Amino acid sequence: MSNWDVMMPGMGLTGIGLAGLILSYSGIAHTFIDGLHALTGLLMFVGLIFLSAGILDGGISTSKRAKITTLVIVAIALGFGIYALITMNTSDFTLTVVLILLAVALPALAIGYLAMKKPGSIKPIGLVLGLAVASAMVIWITAGSMNSNDVEIVEEIIDEKAVEGLSGGPIFSIEILKDSAQEGNPDYSPDRAIVTHGYTIEWINEDAAPHTVTSAADYGETFDSSLISAGETFTLDTTELEIGEYEYLCIVHPWMISTLVIEAPKEATKIVIPEGAAIIEPDKIYYNPEAINISTGTTVEWINEDAAMHTATSGSPTSGADGIFDSEILNIGDTYQFTFADVGNYDYYCILHPWMIGTVNVE
Repeated sequence: MSNWDVMMPGMGLTGIGLAGLILSYSGIAHTFIDGLHALTGLLMFVGLIFLSAGILDGGISTSKRAKITTLVIVAIALGFGIYALITMNTSDFTLTVVLILLAVALPALAIGYLAMKKPGSIKPIGLVLGLAVASAMVIWITAGSMNSNDVEIVEEIIDEKAVEGLSGGPIFSIEILKDSAQEGNPDYSPDRAIVTHGYTIEWINEDAAPHTVTSAADYGETFDSSLISAGETFTLDTTELEIGEYEYLCIVHPWMISTLVIEAPKEATKIVIPEGAAIIEPDKIYYNPEAINISTGTTVEWINEDAAMHTATSGSPTSGADGIFDSEILNIGDTYQFTFADVGNYDYYCILHPWMIGTVNVE
């Protein structure tokens, strides 16, 4: 008979460790992925030591409880193995997991063998392992203490860039829809967002459940919101991204998948305030052209070529400014740019000369 008291915890720890490795590398546990990798790897390592020691001590048990426990562990291993093959079957991922499992399993089996067959050698091995773990912990803590100032500086720089992006670039909004946590329901809106480089993207969680916005290809290396609670937002400065297409998902609900497309900025559409625009005359053009049709993400540039001062202010002379955009005072030669992110018709006028009106139609 095998040593059941040693085998049972070994099998349990091995199964838990294997399940944790698959979960963490699949991206589902990305918010604490580094810690989960370390914990599950250690659990599996210790579990295999117990398991191998138990088998070597008395052979493979044929008792009913051994068979039942073995069946449960095999079912867990097969279940997560099949899930990994279906959802993450790429050459890079498969090779990485195989190497990790070998790195965990081989030393564990060796230690288990030595513990049962050559008990005299287990003490020096344990001492070496203990010293290695202790040294690693000391180096980790020391390095973290020495570089704490550097880490704080990096965080401050990132925060400043985020503030600049929010204040300097237009905002593109994406909603995390209500009830999106239920599989099959609409999730991110728009599902395929096409955003001009330089925008700040804002995800708003309209659902009651927490969600994330996590780049799918690299499990959050490019961008990751962490958990966004109900009513909270996550902003992303697109100046930090390259032009291209990014698939992203919610790691809490991995069936929620959408696409973000970052486009190069389009050339600005120019509107000229011509010479003499401050003087009222029949059939005169005050903004040239008076009405333009553009697509979302287009930047419009007003150029004052008149000797008088003017503005380009959203709204109308009767209702006043609506606050969407305002050039303030433009002297001769001054320019003003505004990027239109949303579809709609935008009337504007000159506050100093209210007979000057124009329209921007965004399709």
